[in-house]
Amino acid sequence: MVDDGQTGEVVDTPPERKSRKLPVIAVSTVLLLALGIGGYLWQSRQSVPAGTGKSTPKVAEAELYLPLDPAFVVNFRDAESLRYLQVGVTLMSHDPAAIEVAKAADPVIRDALVALFSNQDFTIIGDAAGRQKLQGEALAAVRKIVRARLGRPGIDALYFTSFVMQ
Repeated sequence: MVDDGQTGEVVDTPPERKSRKLPVIAVSTVLLLALGIGGYLWQSRQSVPAGTGKSTPKVAEAELYLPLDPAFVVNFRDAESLRYLQVGVTLMSHDPAAIEVAKAADPVIRDALVALFSNQDFTIIGDAAGRQKLQGEALAAVRKIVRARLGRPGIDALYFTSFVMQ
């Protein structure tokens, strides 16, 4: 008996298609890698400051403090009697190199501040305006010393953490 469902004919089946997934994945990976490298290089060029080619010093975002311990105690003469002044001083900077220079120059800074504090008049530094003026003069003296060693002022502020006159 002859099977009705089967004929002796050979039917050509279409050849199997090769998968295109592998080349698409490879091209996508290479493209993403190239974009990533290009983005990194572009970003790094944007962060370099334009200028003379000199690198700028790295400055910390955080405030750095250097207390000058112990507190300064100086005598000065008033018209009436001998007086003394005790001042606690703390330096502030955003530049770690300036703090290191100030630490290394501590004896020089202390000498300049002792000379400055001992030459004050009691009636002038007895009010707030006189203390602010003295604070500005002390900051200028410290900046001068740091600038001589570092090439830039470096110290952003000088604070009186205690101020006692008697």
